[in-house]
Amino acid sequence: MKPLDRILEAAKAAPRRIVLAEGEDPRIVEGAVRALREGLAEIVLVGNRSTVEARLAAAGASPGAVRIEDPASSALAPRLVQAYHALRAGKGVDAAMAAEALRSPLVFAAMMVREGEADGTIGGAVATTADTVRAALQTIGRAPGVGLVSSFFLMMLCAPHHVKKGLYLFSDCGLVVDPDAAGLADIAVSSARSYEALSGIPAKVAMLSFSTAGSAAHERVSKVVEATRLARATEPGLVIDGELQFDSAFVEAVSTAKAPQSVLHGAANVFIFPNLDAANIGYKIAQRIGGATAIGPILQGLAKPANDLSRGCSADDVFHMIAVTVVQAGSA
Repeated sequence: MKPLDRILEAAKAAPRRIVLAEGEDPRIVEGAVRALREGLAEIVLVGNRSTVEARLAAAGASPGAVRIEDPASSALAPRLVQAYHALRAGKGVDAAMAAEALRSPLVFAAMMVREGEADGTIGGAVATTADTVRAALQTIGRAPGVGLVSSFFLMMLCAPHHVKKGLYLFSDCGLVVDPDAAGLADIAVSSARSYEALSGIPAKVAMLSFSTAGSAAHERVSKVVEATRLARATEPGLVIDGELQFDSAFVEAVSTAKAPQSVLHGAANVFIFPNLDAANIGYKIAQRIGGATAIGPILQGLAKPANDLSRGCSADDVFHMIAVTVVQAGSA
């Protein structure tokens, strides 16, 4: 079974309610209608009702097949406004400001998740990552025991030219710019849990650097070494090693030569980059030159799932992100 097929089958086995904040976008509607038809999820689209209805009709959806919530007229609005006001009053948000905030589809969708009207939310096809993540953080909040909300990409190597095939995770490619050692350790632990929840495969975590097993001395290397130590202390049973160069983590022969004592033996499936520069560049090289299929950025560390699409996403990307969000909701 291809890695993505497993995620799709897991979503079909336990569909959840997913609310898409940008229900007026044709890509969102197309991906959502496909997810509904294939039994991945119950779908809620947020947006202007007449616009969303027109998009659904153009996509061939039966009238009434998809739930629509228009922030301007939704029966949920008074309850969500009141809940948002109570949540944010300590930050200086009064009742009028809460009502204004709930006019935002991103906030409305996130509050639906918080209030149990949906199991997960997706945005970012139109909105920026900053706005999408801010709405999730301010409404859904962090999961208990999580110090840092971060993101990852699922990287699928399935093309004929890929010598190694399978599902891999790269983190953090989209959110945390320059984590300290504690933050990097938190990203590693969260990423291992995310990988196992989505793949059903035990995580093998590589903490990446420009150095392998002490081949270079630098404060940036020391950060990765310390992060590895902290992650091991947090999760003693976690299979993790670092600092490692990518080839030492991915290629058995290189691991044997450069890091013979490594527990990974060149078989890492979770790759933790030292900062956002390296991670964002790395996943895009793997995608654009290497031909890997990339899904993300997927958020981790929130109390309930909320995910961010690229503004250049396709309907297929929306469909796949719905599946990922369903599986996340089932493992929360």
